[in-house]
Amino acid sequence: MPPEASSRPISIALAGNPNVGKSTVFNALTGLHQHTGNWPGKTVALATGSFRRHASAFTITDLPGTYSLMSRSQEEAVARDFILFGGADCTVIVCDASCMERGLNLLLQTAQLTENVILCVNLIDEAKKKRIRIDFTQLEKELGIPVIPVCAREKKGLSRLVDAVTGMAEYRRTHQCLQVRFPRLIENAAARLIPAIERETGTADTARFLALKLLEGDPDMAESLNRHLGIDLPSRLKDEVDRARAYLAERFIDAERLRDLLTETTVRAASSIAGRCVYIPPESDRRDRALDRVLTGRFTGMFLMLALLAGVFFLTITGANYPSSWLMDLFGAFGDWIRSALAAIRAPDWIVLPLMDGVYLTLTWVISVMLPPMAIFFPIFTLLEDSGYLPRIAFNLDSSFRRAGACGKQALTLCMGFGCNAAGVTGCRIIDSPRERLIAVLTNSFVPCNGRFPFLITMISAFLTAAIAFPLGAAASSLILVGAILLSIGMTLLVSRLLSGTLLRGVPSSFTLELPPYRRPQIGRVIVRSVLDRTVFVLGRAAAVAAPAGLILWLCANVRVGGGTIFEGLASLMDPIAVWFGLDGVIFAAFLFGLPANEIVLPIMMMGYLSAGAMVETESLTQLTALFTGNGWSVLTAVNVMLLCLFHSPCTTTLWTIKKETGSLKWTVLSAVLPSACGLLLCFATTQIARLIASL
Repeated sequence: MPPEASSRPISIALAGNPNVGKSTVFNALTGLHQHTGNWPGKTVALATGSFRRHASAFTITDLPGTYSLMSRSQEEAVARDFILFGGADCTVIVCDASCMERGLNLLLQTAQLTENVILCVNLIDEAKKKRIRIDFTQLEKELGIPVIPVCAREKKGLSRLVDAVTGMAEYRRTHQCLQVRFPRLIENAAARLIPAIERETGTADTARFLALKLLEGDPDMAESLNRHLGIDLPSRLKDEVDRARAYLAERFIDAERLRDLLTETTVRAASSIAGRCVYIPPESDRRDRALDRVLTGRFTGMFLMLALLAGVFFLTITGANYPSSWLMDLFGAFGDWIRSALAAIRAPDWIVLPLMDGVYLTLTWVISVMLPPMAIFFPIFTLLEDSGYLPRIAFNLDSSFRRAGACGKQALTLCMGFGCNAAGVTGCRIIDSPRERLIAVLTNSFVPCNGRFPFLITMISAFLTAAIAFPLGAAASSLILVGAILLSIGMTLLVSRLLSGTLLRGVPSSFTLELPPYRRPQIGRVIVRSVLDRTVFVLGRAAAVAAPAGLILWLCANVRVGGGTIFEGLASLMDPIAVWFGLDGVIFAAFLFGLPANEIVLPIMMMGYLSAGAMVETESLTQLTALFTGNGWSVLTAVNVMLLCLFHSPCTTTLWTIKKETGSLKWTVLSAVLPSACGLLLCFATTQIARLIASL
């Protein structure tokens, strides 16, 4: 007889390694009934969804992808804390059918935290193609828990998975999952603490796990216990913990050796189970290995990566022009209608002009210039991520970052920065070492984001490739842009090396970079993720900053102090300094006022040269080139402007994100000073070398 419907939804925690289709399972179950939020005390976002099946309601939380629960990164800490303190009725571990050993390793760690565990073996269709055979009956017998094979893309097996969850939650079916037995000395030391932990916490389910964490001296675990349970366990059990550690120390097991033994024992147990239940033919990954020999080869890997980068920029450059023009025309027509409506109600100029020439014009310019390239770049980026190629880019760049004293994972956050530096800064959470994470945060804005690409493209097209016919002109622009990107990557490595040898001195850590199998991307999911999760999110933040910035800019361009406007006075003040860098005061002022959003730097420059009271646009590159050359620009000026565009303070949104991630005003200020100093130094060197050559 089915159980009566519970008034409380069944809560599911969904965990798993990265690239195992965990989000696909989540999306297939929840559809569009999803929202995101941060787990208390952490800045890592969790996706939560809901669904119904028969008389039962479910809530499901998609935990960050992680390889372990050792709490070496924020993602691991959040996944561990949610399983421990999140109150889930059931924890579902999703693993890849073709990489069972890694999934089993996470499962065995999870079993130390909760007895309500189910193993969901996803991607069985890919495993079948590789002729991998899994004995699910034997696997269930070995683990002692339900093991459900599914193909989430085709929604096969999900009904069985929900039935297993329902049985565990509503029928209160408990399963004793296999517990890894650690070396006898470690078990003896933990046993000395377990009675005291049970007394302090009032539960026996997690006492063994907490005992091992106390022996390790994990400060993050202690903080989590204090935050969620209000218990300072290390202080309360200090004497017992000291005696247990002394017991291990007498037998030559310190905290580091203890962690190694715990990890080694769990990995060996997972490998042993996989060896008995999974058959992998030697030729199962022959295709992937053949592709990897080309895509990650010593020479071919870098060449193909650069060629792909050039192709992405070519598509972005050529594809964004027409939508940008169409959006500008659309917003222009809509702006005229608003002006007419305001005139009809006799709105005063002191309201109309700041609103329309300040807020509206700036906001619509940012949307028109920023949206089309993002709408192209982010889907391509997500396709590379979904297909499995993005980790190969990190692999190709890993050795370069390690030589710079940084972490190889920084290559992934660098790639994220091409879309949005704020997103790249947030992505630095994947780096375990606080020192290396800070290096990645401070240097992420050295690579240009989508807000800077249109400016760079305009400068290249107007001054460097204007005389070359299409499509050769677009191809040449793409190659020059790739050269600029390589320069930005080189500066990222150089500054990372400088920081790792001075302010953030230390030895680069090693990490395991998984190269996932190549997969056919899911086009529909790619569009949803890239448009909703990335494009709209980034555009919304930029728009929120651009609107008030437009008002401030209009005031500075129209409020007169002395003989000119505030903007003109500032430009005149900066002009003598800017000359040393091959620039002028208007350019300096434009970058200063463009701090809220990189997209508005170019129209601010045109406004300054035309002495207009609002941002302006030109009809063609020819008019733009004529405007700039008429104000003293040369090719050298354009090159210096490009250098300053590449290396200047990140936008306000990125600075706010850096402050939030680091919690420090000092590091936030340094993240603005570092790229600006590098940009000015390059401009100064370029100008002096050019002037020296001209004088010979």
